[in-house]
Amino acid sequence: MSAELSIILLNSVIIVMAYAWVYPKIAGKNINKVALFDCVASGLALIIVANKYWNTSASFDFLMLELNWFWFTLISYSVIEIPVVLWYFRELLGRRKD
Repeated sequence: MSAELSIILLNSVIIVMAYAWVYPKIAGKNINKVALFDCVASGLALIIVANKYWNTSASFDFLMLELNWFWFTLISYSVIEIPVVLWYFRELLGRRKD
């Protein structure tokens, strides 16, 4: 498994667990709590990847750009999270109208 794929899978697992399990139970409809816990979740991804790639010269390909581990993790996390967060907030707003 390539390094890029392992980081993308890590990000995906963190995002799915956060939005499917953790946020509904802990943050609920409080958007500020979701934002705070999301900072923690993305920080967790960065800490896990940093544990392996800190002080290395590894480069990662992202849409024909070469990035270091920090930027690759952060940008790929954001790209994966955008559709999920839009769905989550749409669900929250939909439930508020009911």
